[in-house]
Amino acid sequence: ASLYSFKYVNGHPKNHRVGLPTVMAFGVLADVATGAPALLSELTLTTAMRTAATSVMVAKRLARPDSRVMALIGNGCQSEFQALAFHHLLGIRELRLFDIDPSATAKLVRHLSDMPGLTLTVCTSTAEAVRGADIVTTVTADKTNATILTPDMVEPGMHINGVGGDCPGKTELHRGVLAMARVICEFEPQSRIEGDMQQMPADFPVTEFWRVLTGAAPGRESADQVTVFDSVGFALEDFSALRLLHDLSRQLGLGRPLDLIPQMADPKDLFGELQLGGQRQAA
Repeated sequence: ASLYSFKYVNGHPKNHRVGLPTVMAFGVLADVATGAPALLSELTLTTAMRTAATSVMVAKRLARPDSRVMALIGNGCQSEFQALAFHHLLGIRELRLFDIDPSATAKLVRHLSDMPGLTLTVCTSTAEAVRGADIVTTVTADKTNATILTPDMVEPGMHINGVGGDCPGKTELHRGVLAMARVICEFEPQSRIEGDMQQMPADFPVTEFWRVLTGAAPGRESADQVTVFDSVGFALEDFSALRLLHDLSRQLGLGRPLDLIPQMADPKDLFGELQLGGQRQAA
């Protein structure tokens, strides 16, 4: 490997009250040999895009091929990205929307109401939204052990894209939903701590998605099978996103140099940089 990265990220559901995004994130891509940073980028917007992209990548292997209706529970900052990804890349034609905050749903409708080939249906409850849906995406923000989707709402053949349960103490799915489904995750040790899987015993069977991608494990096994993607986010997704941003920024001439690392006349004389700084000020 010639590059490595790190991501700084926080989730603050009440940030809107002070005019800040719920997700605060940035990332650095750096050279392995020297440690020199190659890219410093925001990752708030990028996180929303890579999360939606991962959701669709999984759904292509787990959802029924004829899936055309998706329930979208939670219509906040990530919802439009999920909606557009599933519409354009998986062929979803109808979104059934519900959020406990009607203004969030109104925002989504305002943004996507003119999207060709996409019907938006506003619902009054989670149960109404998921009724008859092929795919259910839950993407809520509250850091609580919530029970948004219960077993009685699940229909044969559903694929559940559980996005909001992403840290200890934060869940969206009733444990009974997991018990009745085939569960796919990104990285099992992390997902058992941060995902909806945190509710389940240590021997609860799950499959890491890379095994499905490589053919080591099957995707959907039958039309009636219920599948769950317990999405929590994974470092490899951010590393891949930062590499893409770095490549595109160079191809398209975007971005600008930042003076993060001293440009030294003598790399062995760090203290001398302070003296040079004083001389520059005096001049």
